[in-house]
Amino acid sequence: MRSAIVSVGTEILFGQIVNTNTVYLSRQLNELGIDVIYHETVGDNPGRAKAVFERLLSQVDLIIATGGLGPTQDDLTKEMAAEAMGVKLVPDQASMEKLRETFRRMGREMTRNNEKQAWLPGEKDGRMFPNEGGTAPGCVFEKDGKRLICLPGPPREMTRMFESHVKPYLENLQEAVIHSVVLRLFGIGESSLEDALLDLISNQTDPTLATYAKEGEVTLRITSKRKRAQEARKAVEDMEKQVAERVGEWIYSDRDESLAEVVCQKLVERGITVSCAESCTGGMFASRLIDYPGISAVFERGLVTYSNRAKMEELGVREETLLRFGAVSEETALEMTAGLKKKTASRLCISVTGVAGPGGGTKEKPVGLVYICADLDGWVVCRQYRMRVVSRSWNRNYTVLHMLNLINHMLEGRLPAQIK
Repeated sequence: MRSAIVSVGTEILFGQIVNTNTVYLSRQLNELGIDVIYHETVGDNPGRAKAVFERLLSQVDLIIATGGLGPTQDDLTKEMAAEAMGVKLVPDQASMEKLRETFRRMGREMTRNNEKQAWLPGEKDGRMFPNEGGTAPGCVFEKDGKRLICLPGPPREMTRMFESHVKPYLENLQEAVIHSVVLRLFGIGESSLEDALLDLISNQTDPTLATYAKEGEVTLRITSKRKRAQEARKAVEDMEKQVAERVGEWIYSDRDESLAEVVCQKLVERGITVSCAESCTGGMFASRLIDYPGISAVFERGLVTYSNRAKMEELGVREETLLRFGAVSEETALEMTAGLKKKTASRLCISVTGVAGPGGGTKEKPVGLVYICADLDGWVVCRQYRMRVVSRSWNRNYTVLHMLNLINHMLEGRLPAQIK
C-alpha cells in the first residue's frame, strides 16, 4: 500500500510550530508495512488543499491528513477531503450529542459553528474515529479502493486517535504481518556499517535493512513482511544473527533504546553506585543519567570541576600535574577519578576533561581532544578520544556518548571496540 501524509495549517508553513505529526505518522506507517511516498504541507486554503488531495489520490492508495478539523471558518480539511473523494458529509447525531455534552460539562454554551465538527461521512462512504482527547472527531473516506483519513492537528489528540482507532483499522487492511527489530550501534559510522553489510543490503528482498545516523549513533532496522507472524519473526532473527556476526561488537541494544537507558538500567539492576566529575561536558553526563527514572537508587554525586582550582579543591588533583601536563591530559583525568573515588566511595567513578571548542585548542591539544577515565571496583581505564570537530554542542554530546559506551562495556567486563 502506497501512502501520503498531508499536514494542513498555515502556521506550519510560517514555521510557527514544529511539525512532529509527520515524523510520528511516517514511523507508524512504515512499521505497518505501508510505504510513505510523499510528505505534503498546505496552508488553510480550501482550493489548494483540495488540489493536493486530488493530485495525491491519483498516485497513492492512502492519504492521512492532520489539522483543520476544528470549528472555525478556516478549518476545512474534512470538507475538501469529501469533495476530492466525491462523497457527501452528513450530520452524525452521536458526535453532535457528544459535542453538546462536552460544552455542558464546561458550563459553556456551544456556538453554532461547532456543529460542523459533527458532519462526517455516511456509513457507505467511510467511518468516524472518536476523539477522546478533544472535540473534533476524525474520520476516513472510502471510495474505489482509495482511503483518505482526517485526523486532528494537536499531537496529543492525533497520536491518541491513531493508536486507539486508526492503527487497528489499518492493520485490518493488511494481508501480511510486519515484524521489525531496531538495533542501536555506537562506535561505527553509517558508511562503515553499510560497507560491512553491503552484500546483505544489496541483495535484500525480505527481510529489509535500513540504516540511519543520528548524533553520533547509528540505527539499523530489520523488517520482514510475511503471511504469518512466526515466519516474519524467524526471518528477522536469522538476519539479526548475520548482522551480529559482522558488527556485533558495536551493537548496544536490540530494543531501540538509547545508550543512556541501557547503561542506567544495568546500573540500577546491579545496584552499582555511580559518581561523575565533568569538565568539558559541564554536567551533561549527569543530566543524561538523571533523565532515567529510578536512577536515584544508585546515582551518588555529580561534580562539575571546570576550572583548575575546582579540580584541585574538589578532587585533589595536584597543581604539579596541571602545570606539567595540563588540564586536558591522561594524568589529570586519572587524578580526577582517583579523587572522586576517595571522596564518594562509589563503585563506579568516571571523569572527563577535554577541549570542547570552538576556541582553546592548540597544535598539541586540538579542539575535540578528550580524556575519559573510569574506575569500576578498582578496574581503572583511561582513554584518549579525538572528536571530529563539528560544533561545541556536538563535541560535548559525543563525549557523553563515549562515556556511556565505556561504562557499558566495562559493565560487561570488556573494553570498547575501535571506532570505525
